[in-house]
Amino acid sequence: MTAQVTFRQADTSDVDLLAGMYDGAARWMARNGIDQWKPGGKSAEHFGERIAAGEVWLATDGGGPAVGAYELWWEDEEAWGPQPPVAGYVHRLMTARGAAPAGTGRALLAHAEGRIAAGGRAVARLDCLSDNPRLRTYYEAAGYRAVGEEAGKLAADGTRYGVTLLERVITRP
Repeated sequence: MTAQVTFRQADTSDVDLLAGMYDGAARWMARNGIDQWKPGGKSAEHFGERIAAGEVWLATDGGGPAVGAYELWWEDEEAWGPQPPVAGYVHRLMTARGAAPAGTGRALLAHAEGRIAAGGRAVARLDCLSDNPRLRTYYEAAGYRAVGEEAGKLAADGTRYGVTLLERVITRP
């Protein structure tokens, strides 16, 4: 089932909303035993930088409050190394738990894949912590396949952590 949400590109007026949505998703993960994001891990400043650098998208349910968001990058050397321009990279896919209709996560992925295809690229890529089997299973159920591991991805705080690299070949509209 795909949620019927609408999308708009985020702007700098949305940075506090995005940071709050990230924190809400991080708190949900912690309550559910998922060690992935930490509350406070991405500030309004982070989202302002991402908006300035590329694409950040918000999903709304019927034009109401935001129920999901994601970042779309056109390169991700930190996880994937230097790559030819064949892919788009999905980051911080998040939903507003309790407000997002069922299927919002898949709708976010589909929108990101459409943006990637519209950009002339044929592959959607993302990564998740290597020790997060629930998220890997979610992405695999959405058609992504694991294509490698990056044992030493560099975090903003200078620490390193392992990620599973996943990708999905997409078709242009």
